[in-house]
Amino acid sequence: MFRYVLRRLGLAVVTLAGIVVIVFGVTHILPGNPAVVQVGAQANAATLKAVEQQMGVNRPLVSQFWSYLDGLAHGSLGTAFTTGDSVTSDLLNRLPATIELAVAATAIAAVVGVPLGILAGLRERQLPDWLARVAAIVGTSIPLYWLGLVLIVIFYATLHVAPAPSGEVNAFMTLPPVRTHFVILDSVLAGDWSVLGDALAHLALPAITLGIVETAPLLKITRSATLDVVNSDFVRTARAHGLGKFEILRHEILRNVATQVLTSLGIVLGFLLGGSILVERIYGWPGIGLYAWNAVTTTTFQAIQGYILTVGVIYVLLNLAVDLLYAVVDPRIRFGHVRVRRRPRWGVPARRLVTVPGTEGTRAA
Repeated sequence: MFRYVLRRLGLAVVTLAGIVVIVFGVTHILPGNPAVVQVGAQANAATLKAVEQQMGVNRPLVSQFWSYLDGLAHGSLGTAFTTGDSVTSDLLNRLPATIELAVAATAIAAVVGVPLGILAGLRERQLPDWLARVAAIVGTSIPLYWLGLVLIVIFYATLHVAPAPSGEVNAFMTLPPVRTHFVILDSVLAGDWSVLGDALAHLALPAITLGIVETAPLLKITRSATLDVVNSDFVRTARAHGLGKFEILRHEILRNVATQVLTSLGIVLGFLLGGSILVERIYGWPGIGLYAWNAVTTTTFQAIQGYILTVGVIYVLLNLAVDLLYAVVDPRIRFGHVRVRRRPRWGVPARRLVTVPGTEGTRAA
C-alpha cells in the first residue's frame, strides 16, 4: 500500500510539473502583447516600453520562465492589472464559492444518477431502463446556458419562489464573521440561520442546473457498469449457488460498480471545481468561473494564466484522491496483493492463473 501511494504521489508531481510548463508555454507563445492590452493601442512607444519592462515580457523566454517558477515557489501568480490585486488572492477568495456550488451539484447528480443507473442496469429493457435512457438523452441534449435561463424565468421571474440570480446571498444581507470563507459553513458556525436560508436559496438554482446536466453521463456510466457486472460469470455463479438477490447486489454488484462510479464522480467534481463558467456567469456566482470569464473579456493575461494553472492543480489533486480511494473501495487494487503466474501446456495456449491470497486453490483468469 505504501509503494502504491508513493507511486501515485510521484506521478502527481510529474503531472504538475508538466502542467506548469504547458501553461507557461501556451500563454507566452500565443500571439499578442499583454503590455499593449494593459496600456491600450493608442499609447506611445515610450509608455509601451516602460510597461513591457515592468511586466518583464521583453526579456528572453527562459528568463521569464525562471521568474515564473520563482513566483510559483513564493505562491505568486502575478497581479491582475484590471483590479491591481494579486491573482493568487483573487482565486483563493473565489474558490470557496465554486467548491460550494460544485459539491452541491455533484451531490444532486450522485443522488439521482447513481441509483437510477443501478436500477436501469438491474432492469434491462424494462420500464425503469427505458425511463433512465430517455432521461440520459434529454440531460445530455439540454444546453447548459439554456437550462439556466429557463429555470430563472420559471422560478424567479414567473413563480417568484427563487431569489434573484445575483451571487451567493442577498446584497443587503449582513454576513457572519469569516472563519472558513464558506458562506454556508460560516453561517452554521455562527448560528445565523437567516443567512443560511438565504445562501441555500441562492445556491439551489445553479446547483440544480449543473446537477441535471451532470446526472446524464453519470447515469449512463453507472448503467453500463451495472450491466457488465450483472452479466458477468461470477454473478451467475453466485446465483447458481443460491445466494439471495440482496446479498448478490451488496457483495458482488455494488462493490464492482463502485470503482467506475467513483471515477465518474471524480471527473464530474473536477469539471465543476474548474468552475462552470456559463452557470456562474448566468447566476452571477462569484466563483473562479466568473473570474475566468471576466479575465477573458478584459484580456487579463495573469488572471487567465493563474486560472488555467489552478484548474490543472485541482484536477491532479482530485485524481490523486480518487486513486487513493480505489484501495479503500476495492482492496484488490492494493497492488501486490494479487499475483499472476503462467503454467504452459504442450499444444495448448498458456492460460493465466491468478492466485488470490487467503483462498484455496488457483483459478483460471
